[in-house]
Amino acid sequence: MKKNTAHKFEPEIKVERLTELHGNDLDDLCDAMEKTIDDGLGFSIGFGWLKAPERERVEKYWNGLLLVPDRVIFVGRVDGVVAGSIQLVKPSANNQSQSFAGSVREHFVAPWARGHGLAKMLVEAAEFEAKGAVLKILKLEVRATQDAAAKIYESQGFKKWGELDKYEMVGGQFVGGHYYYKDL
Repeated sequence: MKKNTAHKFEPEIKVERLTELHGNDLDDLCDAMEKTIDDGLGFSIGFGWLKAPERERVEKYWNGLLLVPDRVIFVGRVDGVVAGSIQLVKPSANNQSQSFAGSVREHFVAPWARGHGLAKMLVEAAEFEAKGAVLKILKLEVRATQDAAAKIYESQGFKKWGELDKYEMVGGQFVGGHYYYKDL
């Protein structure tokens, strides 16, 4: 009798800085973003869309974002497919009083790619970039209903410094938000 020798293969998970789109990157980004928005309750911050917009608008968003000088975009890949992203927003040159602080924005991982540590890896990439830019703190905000995101940030050393009861409106109802920072 033959022994069952099923193998469990772990996916290749990696994070990289995105400076231009290659191959299927744009489609992958759009798909991952749309699935995250449609999921609604999953891990994501920064997108104010409650329903994914038409594909053309999403494509324009990503293409235009690559032209913004104060934004650094990182993507997370699972077996080469873009499955998530995070943006580090550096302070603009005309904002001297806040030149020490960066913000984490539009952080998401598609539902199909969760559970591999990609969200934490994306945060670490943004933090590493912020330290290289000699920033002193990172700031972020998250909807109060996104417990998974809050847990990730808290486990990465972010501290909650404030709350706002009327942070967003979802389904005609106000939803609270939480504000975090991390000393670098």
